[in-house]
Amino acid sequence: MSKSILVVDDEQIIRESISYVLKKENYNVGEAENGKEAYEKLLETNYDLVLTDLEMPEMKGTELLEKIREFSPRTTTIVVTAYGSLETAISALRNGASDYILKPIEFDDLLIKVKRLFEMKDLLIENQILRSELQRSTEDRIIIGKSFAIRKVFDLIDSVADTDSTVLITGKSGTGKELVAKALHYTSKRKSKPFVVVNCGAISDTLIESELFGHKKGAFTGAVSDKEGFIKAADEGTLFLDEIGEMPLDLQVKLLRTIQEKEYTPVGTTKSIPLNIRFVASTNKNLSDEIKAGKFREDLFYRLNVVEIILPSLKDRKEDIPLLANHFVNKYRKEMNKGIKGISEEAMRVLINHDWKGEVRELENVIERSVIFCNDEFIGIDNLPSSFIEDKNEFNIAPSNSLEDSVKKYERNIIMNALHINDFNKEKTAEYLNVGLSTLYRRFKELNIKI
Repeated sequence: MSKSILVVDDEQIIRESISYVLKKENYNVGEAENGKEAYEKLLETNYDLVLTDLEMPEMKGTELLEKIREFSPRTTTIVVTAYGSLETAISALRNGASDYILKPIEFDDLLIKVKRLFEMKDLLIENQILRSELQRSTEDRIIIGKSFAIRKVFDLIDSVADTDSTVLITGKSGTGKELVAKALHYTSKRKSKPFVVVNCGAISDTLIESELFGHKKGAFTGAVSDKEGFIKAADEGTLFLDEIGEMPLDLQVKLLRTIQEKEYTPVGTTKSIPLNIRFVASTNKNLSDEIKAGKFREDLFYRLNVVEIILPSLKDRKEDIPLLANHFVNKYRKEMNKGIKGISEEAMRVLINHDWKGEVRELENVIERSVIFCNDEFIGIDNLPSSFIEDKNEFNIAPSNSLEDSVKKYERNIIMNALHINDFNKEKTAEYLNVGLSTLYRRFKELNIKI
């Protein structure tokens, strides 16, 4: 996105000459003939840099610098001064100005200083982003699994990560849609830029437009100052629109235009601002049904759904449950400083066969709770929530409705346990059970064991 500069000088020829030179370098340039006019412009528009003279009528440059420091500390400033006013320029530097230029102005020197300041500013912002990301646990970005279902997801991420195409991530709540969005971002060329998450269902309909697009002072009651929205915050990075199906219909129109035209308009202004971000969206709803019900725009759906990544349910990737469970044990035993070594075989069997309605999020919550209450080396069945006792009873040998059903249930239990012990390697499992591989495959089919 092109940088914006406000040139402030009461001498028209100097002001217009500076503006002309800067515009030739593709900067967006505004002009003001004194500090008061500049201040009014700054209240209406955000500028990346203010280049100001010091001696001006109505409001001096020093007073303007003080106001900028108060209400727009992220704006960089350069002061322009005559040689005889060098002491004033030095004083301005002490009060927050980033650099100074002496009159008569050497335009090559000016352009070098402007370019260097922007490079330093971008580097500082990038370092802040990287520092904040490093402070986050890298575990929060890891997608755990080796099942066929999750490997298909990995392949899709690898294929589209380094493109700018919009991606729609679908799946049940708790399957890890935000993790996939992070994986897309952190394996892309935008990885050093911001990753911004907007939960469309967590912001009220009256506020979401302002939160997303930003607003100008006075745009509505309570808008006492300019505010940059999530789109501006995601500049050059990735904007993740979580639960996009919850977005109000009227706002969907504005979002569609933003994605198509690659520009956005803050609330309270008619000026469009160019943008350079990658859009990724997610939903746990069937958007085709939402379109039929008139709750989601079909044109926005097609714009978002350039690439769809469908996240599998845990019931379709049961072999990943031991990997996920052990990952969460490692995570929470470190956080709680506990000496837990793992999960008992009995508890793991129950976890593998549990109906995870809350998907991976529920599994993580159960493991966190189990680590809290476990005082042994291994998490046992007694450390799991009481509802899991019912799952445990499924593995009892005692006959249920018929002897045949009980035998099948017991045989399934033995095979699932052997699979877990052998890390779901079928050849090793067959050898462990002392049966042929073809026999094992046949038992998989008869007992409805999906691997």
